[in-house]
Amino acid sequence: MVQEANVVIHFKDLPTDEAVRDHLQQRCEHLAGEFPETTHYELTLQADASTVEGNCHVRGKRTSVVARVSDAENPRQAGDQVLDKVERELRKDHDKRIFAPRRKAQKERAKRVT
Repeated sequence: MVQEANVVIHFKDLPTDEAVRDHLQQRCEHLAGEFPETTHYELTLQADASTVEGNCHVRGKRTSVVARVSDAENPRQAGDQVLDKVERELRKDHDKRIFAPRRKAQKERAKRVT
């Protein structure tokens, strides 16, 4: 059984936009499906002078990722940019954990054959 990820989206000093909230909720759920070790997504969008700042904290069983974007023009762009950064970090961590032992095993196997 797949456990749903807990997604929390905050708008600070910005009007709450349900279309943006739904879009970011779907992106977080997609990431949670792709990386089942993640359990909690907290995304904060905040107005900063003429730009929008985005912060995201992702926690899970073996994972903790933090990402920040500070130069977006609107909340949707800030959310997308910060989730892109989170996805890159999760992919890097996931690939390290999965493929490093395989590479090590292949190197050891090659040494024995020679």
